[in-house]
Amino acid sequence: MRKYRTLLGALTVGSALIFTPVASALAEEVRVPVGSQADRKQADLPRHGATQASVRAAWGAPMEVQGPVGQPPISQWHYQTFVVYFEGDRVIHTVLKPNR
Repeated sequence: MRKYRTLLGALTVGSALIFTPVASALAEEVRVPVGSQADRKQADLPRHGATQASVRAAWGAPMEVQGPVGQPPISQWHYQTFVVYFEGDRVIHTVLKPNR
């Protein structure tokens, strides 16, 4: 039984060493400086499900509009500090822009 455990342990370590370089070569590290992170809870942002009319009423006209593209139609409204993504007429996501 002891030989079986030793062999199994050696095979486990060996396979880990074989596949580690491949996994680390495929991995990508993303770093976000602490100063550029924002607390979404404190930010006043359009909420999921809001209409385009309510976003325009609350935050005004966007600086830029992209889309709609695809099916279902997805469009982006770019404001100074955030981007709002719409599916049709409804907000599906709001993303804060990084501080510069």
